[in-house]
Amino acid sequence: MIKVEMLSTGDEVLYGQIIDTNAAWLADYLFNQGLPMSRRNTVGDSLDDLVSVLKERSEQADILIVNGGLGPTSDDLSALAAATAAGVELIEHKEWLTYMETFFSERGRVMAPSNRKQAQIPANSEMVDNPVGTACGFALQLNRCLMFFTPGVPSEFKVMVEKQIMPRLRERFTLPEPPVCLRLTTFGRSESELAQSLEPLTLPAGVVMGYRSSMPIIELKLTGPASLRKEMEAVWPQVQRVAGESVIFEGTEGLPAQLAGRLKAKGLSIAVSEQFTAGLLCLQLCGAGVQPGDSGVLSPVSESLSEIASRAKGLAAQTGCDLALVVGSMQGDRLNFALHTPTGTHGLCVKFNVNRHGLRTRQEVCAMMALNMLRRWLNGWDVAAEHGWINIVEAVEI
Repeated sequence: MIKVEMLSTGDEVLYGQIIDTNAAWLADYLFNQGLPMSRRNTVGDSLDDLVSVLKERSEQADILIVNGGLGPTSDDLSALAAATAAGVELIEHKEWLTYMETFFSERGRVMAPSNRKQAQIPANSEMVDNPVGTACGFALQLNRCLMFFTPGVPSEFKVMVEKQIMPRLRERFTLPEPPVCLRLTTFGRSESELAQSLEPLTLPAGVVMGYRSSMPIIELKLTGPASLRKEMEAVWPQVQRVAGESVIFEGTEGLPAQLAGRLKAKGLSIAVSEQFTAGLLCLQLCGAGVQPGDSGVLSPVSESLSEIASRAKGLAAQTGCDLALVVGSMQGDRLNFALHTPTGTHGLCVKFNVNRHGLRTRQEVCAMMALNMLRRWLNGWDVAAEHGWINIVEAVEI
């Protein structure tokens, strides 16, 4: 197995002042390329610590991708740390310096003298092109490890990994086939309940069942080598049966995107009115390419379930949309939803049995519940479904 590792740098990453989205993206990207990451480390802006971890990992890893620390300021230490660990000097890369000067002049700016630092790379390294920004990436061999040094800006980092680093890895290493990962996402059942039901399944040797809990969903993942795809696909229907109607989508596309495709395929338009979810539902649909007609966020107001259902029906008539989805305002521990469709208007009043979750989480749960009502109607099912710690206490149809 090729040992692939990542080193994230910077005090702001180490102290949690920013979220390390690059690490999450890289881990997923490499997994899908057949190179699952074996370790991730984070080091602050300390030259001694950086040199120490580079030397240490150079004896253990085959590939190390170092992220961050290639900027023009005094706390950007990755190039100096790499040169120190390798026992070489930093040299100025003339071609990259010319590129940076052109980069700034084309934007009507004069390059600051401090930016020259970004053209300095270890003498024994190879430049790795950055087609997006001014930080010069580079690669070097230290002991057993091939190291790549990349900027922390996500847009620059991702392009360099895809266009510069992966082609080099494919040339140098014989990469294994990407593993197979069958995924489905459930809503309304607990992780322990699903695990208990799936535990008796007999899985092929080398295949594992994984669970990812991220309120309000549970993702089930069946992962194994590509050579066992047929055996995994033979087991998968049993996983689907256990998950049952709690499955809200399969794959990684997400429920809003899948609903968007189904609405488009059926030629259906939708309007949305939100109170408690504060625009989150509309944001998710718009992000998936749905353009809700004349939708809006209203101030909290006390309404009965029948009034919410009537408002959904009126919203559809007012906007000329085929469908209308309404999320009411929270009244104590209860919340009303309504979905107007060409075949009728459905209203649900739900009760939250626990209140330990924060506002944002409860809003996300309620947005998912609203989308699930729409999904169930599109499937030809009853729109009402229990969701663990949320119970339906009243339902109406008009």
